[in-house]
Amino acid sequence: MLKIEHLTKNYGLKKAVDDLSLEIKDGEIYGFIGHNGAGKTTTLKSVAGIQAFDHGEIYIDGISIKDDPIACKRKIAYIPDNPDLYEYMTARQYINFIQDVFEVGNERFERIEKYAKIFSIEKDLDQPIASFSHGMKQKVALIAAWVHQPKLVIMDEPFVGLDPTASHLLKQMMRELCEEGGAIFFSTHVLEVAEKLCDHIAIIKEGKLLKTGTMEEVKGDASLETVFLEMENESV
Repeated sequence: MLKIEHLTKNYGLKKAVDDLSLEIKDGEIYGFIGHNGAGKTTTLKSVAGIQAFDHGEIYIDGISIKDDPIACKRKIAYIPDNPDLYEYMTARQYINFIQDVFEVGNERFERIEKYAKIFSIEKDLDQPIASFSHGMKQKVALIAAWVHQPKLVIMDEPFVGLDPTASHLLKQMMRELCEEGGAIFFSTHVLEVAEKLCDHIAIIKEGKLLKTGTMEEVKGDASLETVFLEMENESV
């Protein structure tokens, strides 16, 4: 579903991402783990096609994001850590706007109601987004992402700001999407989240990929103990 080959992104003399390669298969929930500033967001933005990179290749469902970025973007949904929504719109207007971009037909209405009910915001759909809390905005962003049925969902710290019930519901939605053949690539610095949810993870530090594998394989690597300790201290 997603293949990253030798991704490199520089900010001046600093390498935000340094020769990173990984592959995510259909049906996988893949966690991208590292402390704040490790290069997670830069990588995710590159995969989503909203940030250029200096070297390497990114393929989404076999298509190069360099060669055909529009075809790649039709297959994905990207949710940043702080969704920047059009706050002058109502939630329903915003979600419909996103569906217009993805050319979703009349089935959108049933899907909107389905996911609004899941997150218990049916009565808020016609309220202006400007009046919403961060958690409510996150729910609107999630609904807008899921309604067009992407094959790959890319999320940056998706559980930050969500209440426990919404977090549990999102985890169910992630698993269901993967059971239908999709894939999830999300970042987190909370090890507990990755341990309970992910099929595979990748550890990144200072732009370099340190290790990939199952949680058991990665946690069994004694050389990563310092990295895990740093993230645990950061999440406290």
